[in-house]
Amino acid sequence: MLAGSVTMLVALVASPGSWLLGYVSEAGTAGRPFAVAYRCGLVLLAAGVALLGLALRPAPQPVAALLGAAAFLAAVSGVVPCTNQCPLPPFEPTTVSDVVHTAASIAGMAVLAGVMAMIAFSSFFRLAARRLSAVATLILVPLSATLGLVMLLVGRGSAGAVVERLALTVAVAWLIGMCNLTILRSSVKV
Repeated sequence: MLAGSVTMLVALVASPGSWLLGYVSEAGTAGRPFAVAYRCGLVLLAAGVALLGLALRPAPQPVAALLGAAAFLAAVSGVVPCTNQCPLPPFEPTTVSDVVHTAASIAGMAVLAGVMAMIAFSSFFRLAARRLSAVATLILVPLSATLGLVMLLVGRGSAGAVVERLALTVAVAWLIGMCNLTILRSSVKV
């Protein structure tokens, strides 16, 4: 999880220009200097999400299954890159890969937010995991809604870039936090 996140972050920051403009996925578009590294980092992150799902397998079935679904969607997002500047409707003409990449990315984040909410309200998990999940859900859901509105009403720009990076930071922090709690075995009542 951490290796994938760091690889993606390095590829994003090392790309030419300000890393606070445009969508994060633009780091993985063809022609960018670290595109392959970014996409490999995303696939590695997806593998980490899948492993977290396996590690939580004694948990209620929907949690592990939904983490598996989120991992698959993240992997699709990594394998199917968007085109230059990740154009999205209604502001720009798009390609099939743009739509597939964006749909997988959005659905993956929605599924991940659902898993966070499930864990927050599940008595199966210890208090630390429930609290971490509750805080992450309370932050991620409004950020994601704001990002969706910005994408639909404003389009690509610095406002969407900042909100997207905040949402991704919350998601990755939650994933790494859950991994740490799971390693410490304080997340699942076993």
